[in-house]
Parts: sequence; C-alpha cells; structure tokens
Amino acid sequence: MKRKPFEPPTDYYDEHLINIDEQLCSLVKQRLDISNNNPGFPPDEVITNWATKYNLYEAFLSSLFGSLRIHDFFKPRIEPNVFRKYISVLKSIEKDDYVYSVTVIRQYENASVIQLHIDWVEAEDLPRDLHHHHPHNTLELFIGEQYDCQTDRAGGSTGHYTYNYIVSPPLPDDPSNIDLVFKEYSDHFKEKPTGLELVIEIE
Repeated sequence: MKRKPFEPPTDYYDEHLINIDEQLCSLVKQRLDISNNNPGFPPDEVITNWATKYNLYEAFLSSLFGSLRIHDFFKPRIEPNVFRKYISVLKSIEKDDYVYSVTVIRQYENASVIQLHIDWVEAEDLPRDLHHHHPHNTLELFIGEQYDCQTDRAGGSTGHYTYNYIVSPPLPDDPSNIDLVFKEYSDHFKEKPTGLELVIEIE
C-alpha cells in the first residue's frame, strides 16, 4: 500500500529553532541506538513528573513517546517493479492444527514477494477467540541481516489467512539453503513475542 506524501501544515518556520531541532534529531537517533530500536514506554508516574517539571501536557508527552515507538512504520516502502519470474517452493509445515505453506516466490527486478498461507479447520464449537487466533497476532518474516523484510498486507476468510511480504534486495533465482523464519508477536511493535517460530527451508 503506497503512502501519501507528507504535506507540512504551514510554510512558516522559525529559523531560531534550527539548532534545537537538530539536537532533537540527534537525541532521537541516540535513543534508537541505545534501545536497539525497542524503547518500550515510560511509566505513567515518569510522564507525570516530566510534565510537571517542564510545564508540558501529559497527553502531549504520551503522544510524543507513542510516536517514537513506531519509527519503523515510516520506513520507505519498496514497491515491487518489473515482474521477472516465479520460483516454485511448495513447502509446508503443520503446527497445533494449523498448516503454514509457501508455494511460490515472485521475483521482481528490485524485490521478491513471498506469501505465507495459513489454513485450519473451523469447528463450530470452538470459542470465538480461537476461531480468529492468527489475525489478532502478527507474523514477521526474517531471512538474514542482508535482507529487509516488510509486511505488505494480510487478510483472509474462514479457515484461511495470508500474509504478504516484500523482500529487498531480491532473493537469488536459486534460493537453495535459504531459511524463511516466521516469528509471531502479539503486538505490531515486535515487542511481545508469543514464542511461536516457524522455519520453512527452501531446498
């Protein structure tokens, strides 16, 4: 999904602030590095103390630190461009009554696209939360430090769910011995792993 470009709310900028704003950028970078991009969230009492100390609104500080948590959300999206070929994978694994499968990899000039399919049998007597277990969680793809894996979109219907991932740079046309590692999180910030990890080996 392509994001709309950000449009500044005003053409005005107080040039006296430029050094302070650059310091803010430097501190944000330092914060990301120290926290390994996983900062969590300051406790309520800390937010209250800072709001009092610096004469700021608590809701503003909460919004500020909330925005700092979603830094990766603003990462530029790779748009697959110029389709080249399909690579057949046809691999599946079964775990806890769910079948996870990757059938093909779509190769583009600038990226690869991988779909993870999840299938299960819907039982009428299952509690509602079990009927829709996976859509509530997030499965993230990891291949290796040299590959950036972005979750493009996800959706499904009764008994079936599909995740779409964009991988850049593109995988080699012969992806033998590459492992597709899927890790499940109960949140979208990858801070709360559920412990579920799936490995689909491409041979």
